[in-house]
Amino acid sequence: MDIRETPIQGLLVIEPRVFKDARGYFFESYSAREFDEKLTPLVGRKLTFVQDNESMSSYGVMRGLHYQRAPFTQAKLVRCVRGRVLDVAVDIRKGSPTFGQHVAVELSEENHLQFFIDKGFAHGFSVLSETAVFQYKCDEFYHPEADAGISIQDTSLGIDWMLPEDKVILSPKDTQHPLLKDITPWEPW
Repeated sequence: MDIRETPIQGLLVIEPRVFKDARGYFFESYSAREFDEKLTPLVGRKLTFVQDNESMSSYGVMRGLHYQRAPFTQAKLVRCVRGRVLDVAVDIRKGSPTFGQHVAVELSEENHLQFFIDKGFAHGFSVLSETAVFQYKCDEFYHPEADAGISIQDTSLGIDWMLPEDKVILSPKDTQHPLLKDITPWEPW
């Protein structure tokens, strides 16, 4: 796998080696050995993923921007196994020089890219294809009492979700999150 650093420390784009032939393709989507070898030096700690999640969504669905408050912060490894999404992480780390900035990556069944999102980021995505199946690994279990978010429609973030406004579909929960300016930055560790 190849790892590409982004302009924001803690956000990495991972491109697996894909082997294609007349039958289709094969690739390792996760190898603990390779992650320890290549990711640990970049992240500064060993990662142990404890929970895998999957969602299926239709065109126009936007999910996020979600995070878990300390002490249950999560690092995530995300990918789109069917369809196409715009995946976004926003830096919400206290004292970070990139606080409030984001990285957006298009993930699709064609490009097989994965996005590593470290602790201290709010995360969300928009569905750009008719449907999308989205998978993510987490290094902390889900804790509803620590569940939090930032408004996915916060225009101060400057995110182009690549969707017409009249096609956006949000859950009631995702319409209730505060703006970035109204959250308290925190130490993710």
